[in-house]
Amino acid sequence: MSFDYDLFVIGGGSGGVRAARVAAGETGAKVALAEEDRYGGTCVIRGCVPKKLMVFASEYSGMVEDARSYGWDIKPGDFNWGTFRGKLHAELDRLEGVYRNILKNNGVESFDQRAKLVDPHTVELADGTRKTAKHILIATGGRPVVPEFPGSDLAITSNEIFHLEKLPETMLIVGGGYIACEFAGIMNGMGVKTTQFYRGAQILRGFDDEARGLICEEMCQNGVDVHLGTNVLEMAREGDRIRVKATNGTERLFDVVMYATGRAPNADDLGLEALGVERGRKGEIIVDEYSQTAVPSIYAIGDVTDRVNLTPVAIREGMAFVETVFKGNPTPVDHELIPTAIFTQPEMGTVGLSEEAAAEQEPIEVYATSFKPMQQSFAGRSQRVLMKLIVSKATRKVLGCHIVAPGAGEMIQLAGIAVKMGATKEDFDRTVAVHPVMAEELVTMRHPVRSA
Repeated sequence: MSFDYDLFVIGGGSGGVRAARVAAGETGAKVALAEEDRYGGTCVIRGCVPKKLMVFASEYSGMVEDARSYGWDIKPGDFNWGTFRGKLHAELDRLEGVYRNILKNNGVESFDQRAKLVDPHTVELADGTRKTAKHILIATGGRPVVPEFPGSDLAITSNEIFHLEKLPETMLIVGGGYIACEFAGIMNGMGVKTTQFYRGAQILRGFDDEARGLICEEMCQNGVDVHLGTNVLEMAREGDRIRVKATNGTERLFDVVMYATGRAPNADDLGLEALGVERGRKGEIIVDEYSQTAVPSIYAIGDVTDRVNLTPVAIREGMAFVETVFKGNPTPVDHELIPTAIFTQPEMGTVGLSEEAAAEQEPIEVYATSFKPMQQSFAGRSQRVLMKLIVSKATRKVLGCHIVAPGAGEMIQLAGIAVKMGATKEDFDRTVAVHPVMAEELVTMRHPVRSA
């Protein structure tokens, strides 16, 4: 049977675009891609890229004070959201153009409309056109969700925060994951009076306890009003503001309320159930280690599969899919020891196991040091950083590395290589320190602070 295409990709985010580009450009496959919204997906349009630019913008407020401590005669000014927002949107438009060109230059035909599946080899576009393909790849990503409660429709999510007409004076952020914590730091740095509610006992669940504790402490010191063990009961519009009733008995008014309490896979209304594509408890598409669904011709990658929801992972999954299906080289995706950065203020970089998770699986030693870095300390800031290694007693391998410090994301990329290679504590010790830098502490910690 002949098909219109060798591959039809649904979703033009980082994973889908990479798979389409590589399949078309490197294997000569005939490829089409459909995207109902903007090319670049969550990461480029409403996630990592604009968020990181907002982090940069928000950090300049502290730099002016620091510069004065170093002898610079400069005066603090006001942050102009309008100026920044205009430049931000222009940059996102530019990046979307880059993504469109990548597809065009590799001979991928693209359709700017929603697509759904009709049968294992046929997709139907929103205008009713049907296309057939030997293989179909679903890369539709995820979306933020707000739980249902009285007044929940008044909340915005991370999708809308980049489009605010003006910066609010007061803002409530609900959630304790990395998205909530990053935006709490951003808005606080931009001069917004920021409050954060999280229903749990400590923010950043799943990360190393000591690192989470330090980040929460520093966020509070930076001026974020963090309330743990607190959730919203109901919200109501009151003039231009939102009245929020909380579980801790308080009632307060905020200009904007942002929810960052979870994301859901975009797998509804794609026609999957009728074809026998299995979905999990959260609605995610169930795939095997080769990203193949229960229907052999249909594959899925990225956040829609709810495996490890990170952009570089979706890209890896897309590459492995092309290796497996188009290059005849079955390649499972390796989800072990993925280094990640959280752009909270202070920033965190982490790879491998937390102290708690490691201690559950085997006897460990913990090497950790916390100190005030030279640059901030000289400027009179009390900010602390943390360097921490979790080491197996039996193999001496470094099972986890956790850094809370300015530039932690840059550091963890390099530490991640060592941990992924199976470096031991002695490998770290054999490495000469680079002085004077914060990261030298990773190779100069001689004695464990505790064992477990």
